[in-house]
Amino acid sequence: MPSIPDTLGNVDVLEDWLSRPSASAMTALEGTSGDILVLGAGGKMGPTLTRMVKRAVPDRRVIAVSRFTDSHLPGQLESQGIEVIKGDLLDEDFLQSLPDCSNVYYLAGMKFGATGNEPLTWAMNTWLPGKVCQRFSESQIVALSTGNVYGLTNTQGLGSQEADDLNPVGEYANSCLGRERLFQYLSRVQQTPVILIRLNYANELRYGVLIDLARKVLSQEPINLAMGWVNLIWQGDANAMIAAAISKAASPAVIMNVAGAPHLRVRSLVEQLGEIAGVDPVLQGKAGPDALLSDASLSRLWFGEPEVPINVMLQWVVRWLEQGGSTLGKPTKFENRSGNF
Repeated sequence: MPSIPDTLGNVDVLEDWLSRPSASAMTALEGTSGDILVLGAGGKMGPTLTRMVKRAVPDRRVIAVSRFTDSHLPGQLESQGIEVIKGDLLDEDFLQSLPDCSNVYYLAGMKFGATGNEPLTWAMNTWLPGKVCQRFSESQIVALSTGNVYGLTNTQGLGSQEADDLNPVGEYANSCLGRERLFQYLSRVQQTPVILIRLNYANELRYGVLIDLARKVLSQEPINLAMGWVNLIWQGDANAMIAAAISKAASPAVIMNVAGAPHLRVRSLVEQLGEIAGVDPVLQGKAGPDALLSDASLSRLWFGEPEVPINVMLQWVVRWLEQGGSTLGKPTKFENRSGNF
């Protein structure tokens, strides 16, 4: 990995850092054969994960599938040698028309706007995964899930582990558990190799918990400390672990947490952001005894430690906002303890 700069000056540099394949990702992808399909490639992580996969195996066919609400994204992906197919995965005819591929990354899902639109949430997060797993029964599948399926856990521990009992709160988390159960069922009965990735929280400079906190620090908005602890991982590191996970897909389905370690105290993060920015944060509330936390020891054992440390992420985020860097305008709502998104 090249030396880490003090800032990432523009979107091109940012996306380069988000899509650099790790050694483990390259080894895992080089160990596969056949075409690679990324479903839901137009979301928050999809574009950089797809680019990373292509960079790791540049001579392989990589296909990105999405509705592509960002009209500029298809051309950008195509300029990097990635094939693009535009369409709605909920359309049965479109889903069946997709090319057979040996390797599938499933990133499609719905979180924001789930509250008040529960039928679509369940269709996207539970019904569609079952249809995809049936359509690609002969493939090996990496499917993105979420740490929200665990529910809150005591902050004094290491966080939820893959074998722990699940206690999802709210329609979103329950629909995501439904996604996992469909993949698990079909993996078993079809003998389809699957690995489910329980992720929280990936951060880049346009989206993530640190952007949410830094924006409030800089504007001196009150920051509620009720969700007092959090896992944070650089999205490039999360992408690399997700990309590498194809090597661990199996039947019955495997589960793997992807998260930063150790979990971090929100008050401390806010104070560090304030120190970097030269601003006194406005804090309110008191940290609760539990939080949404995951123990990612397994993913680190398999694929190594994240390469971008928290102190670098803090510096990058503040400098990005200070220089007027663009953001997606989508708060993570990580502080939400009710499960409503």
